[in-house]
Amino acid sequence: MLNISKNELKDQPNLNNFNAGRKVMKRKHYKYFNRFLGGFALFAIILMFLPWTQNISGNGFVTTLTPDQRPLTLQSAIAGRIEHWHVREGDRVEKGDTILEISEVKSEYMDPDLVIRAGQQIDAKSASVQSYREKIGQLDNQIEALAGERVLKLDQAKNKLLQAKLKIDQDSIDLIAANNDERIAQKQLERTEQLESEGIKSTVDVEDKNLKARSTMAKANSQEQKLLQTRNAVIVAEIELGRIKQEYAEKIAKARAEQFTAQSSQLDVEAEVSKLETDRSNYQIRTDLYFVKAPQDGFINKAILGGIGETFKEGEPLINIMPTNYDLAVETFVEPIDLPLIHEGEKVRVQFDGWPAIIFSGWPNASYGTYGAKVIAVETFITEGKGKYRILLAPDEEDHAWPDALRPGSGARTIALLEDVPIWYELWRRLNGFPANYYIPETTKKETNEKKKK
Repeated sequence: MLNISKNELKDQPNLNNFNAGRKVMKRKHYKYFNRFLGGFALFAIILMFLPWTQNISGNGFVTTLTPDQRPLTLQSAIAGRIEHWHVREGDRVEKGDTILEISEVKSEYMDPDLVIRAGQQIDAKSASVQSYREKIGQLDNQIEALAGERVLKLDQAKNKLLQAKLKIDQDSIDLIAANNDERIAQKQLERTEQLESEGIKSTVDVEDKNLKARSTMAKANSQEQKLLQTRNAVIVAEIELGRIKQEYAEKIAKARAEQFTAQSSQLDVEAEVSKLETDRSNYQIRTDLYFVKAPQDGFINKAILGGIGETFKEGEPLINIMPTNYDLAVETFVEPIDLPLIHEGEKVRVQFDGWPAIIFSGWPNASYGTYGAKVIAVETFITEGKGKYRILLAPDEEDHAWPDALRPGSGARTIALLEDVPIWYELWRRLNGFPANYYIPETTKKETNEKKKK
């Protein structure tokens, strides 16, 4: 008993007199318990040497293999107002089907005939371009006419100059002849005066010779004056020739300046036409944007905006679509310390939410309800907000096919299998917080050995 009370019992009861006492006191339970402990200890020792597959576990979700197969959110490139819905949530749409019709909210685009008016402006500017082209052509003709007229005028001036030069030669000969006549008349006068002094000639003869000498002198002076005038005419002809060249050079330069001005104006108008054509194309494209269409085959998941008359800004999400055709994949996340152990092409076991499974992470052969996958992409930059690296897994063609009812977005738990080690080593590693053994894939080992042999 507990011996709490100070009162002593006079008669000590004998437990063997009772059936319960006899059963308890006579059975030796410790023997069975010791046997159980010994067997359990032997089993634990044997268990410590059983193989255990090291693994890396992670949590993720089901996604699609390529980005274009993942759920997409449609936005409008322009601000607008909802006018009419052509679909309901859950409807299947094909590429190009109209989902939503919107209207314009910006005042500069509200004109229903905006594209037509832009076309009219283009036609007017195009006519102006044609006018400038015709003006340039007329100026070309004018320049050609001026060039031809300049040639004729220059030829005419050159002929006058040549005539003046020839006239100089003629007047020079006439001057020489006049000087010769003057000299002869002077000699005749001198001889007649001498003969008069000798009494052979009369005074009348002297006076006649004197008159003739003076006449020839005057004629010589007149001829010399005429020669000077002819030389002056040559100078005038040369000046006229230069004036004609300068005059037509100025006329042609002025015509070319007008032509260049017309060409510049033509280019400006053509630039305006090009800009107007761009605006018209933009207006047409903007008109097409009034109808939000499905970019690919899929199902309408959710209408983010609803109601008729609701306005939205450009780039604001309108509706969510899930593509019809997609290849499933799993996106999982691992700790940075485990990233060096993950390699592309390695095998991974996956458990999906909603599919019952019995998992022994260290004994993959004893697991039930898991599906095979392989690593196809390893993220090289840590995922923001998670502190882990993202790994993309694809179905393993050599294993069981993934469930048909599986949908993107479902949860998944992944187990990447590494090397086999004894259980006691795995317990020791985990108690000390050591990482798993550095794992090198078999393909990498083979490549390394081949390089060493070479």
